[in-house]
Amino acid sequence: MYKRQALESTLISHGLPYPENINVAKESIKAIENSLLKISREKTIKVVILSANGPVFSAGHDLKEMRANTNYKFIHELFLQCSRTMLQITRLPQPVIAKVNGIATAAGCQLVASCDLALSSNDATFATPGVNIGLFCSTPMVAVSRKISRKRMMKMLLTGEPVNARTAKEIGLINDFFSKRKLEHCQYLLSIYFIIIVKDNDL
Repeated sequence: MYKRQALESTLISHGLPYPENINVAKESIKAIENSLLKISREKTIKVVILSANGPVFSAGHDLKEMRANTNYKFIHELFLQCSRTMLQITRLPQPVIAKVNGIATAAGCQLVASCDLALSSNDATFATPGVNIGLFCSTPMVAVSRKISRKRMMKMLLTGEPVNARTAKEIGLINDFFSKRKLEHCQYLLSIYFIIIVKDNDL
């Protein structure tokens, strides 16, 4: 039997940085990747919870930043950086749980799909809305299409319409949804479950 303090010492909750808005700028993506690299080398950390420091999980790329830097080199490096970060999540030796307490759109929806497990609040919404502004969400499509069926994915991509937490669970994008109060409790219990398995197997 492990004491709560001992268990909490093997759990890390990583908050997504949003300095001024709900979108993720290039430097923020790089910061997330660097944090994940450090976590991957830390053997005392057994579970990672990816959450947001605000009411929105992630609204995807910072379009203002992209419009201000339209040269090929910047855009190319931006999407390479995003791809590396998503791959880093899938390659982490620790299980990664997305705790979605709000909106997850475009690359934010991709982020949810890239995590091993995803829990959300009951008022969370998920979307790939790029089509509404002439930017098809082709990159988020890859990760999301690996979690849900082709027909469901194409509807999200071609209409840009958001789906609520209940629908997201039904189509397999998230594992479950709860009230905001219960979300905190459930993600903790799930994390403890993983930690105990890892400790019992002496990994």
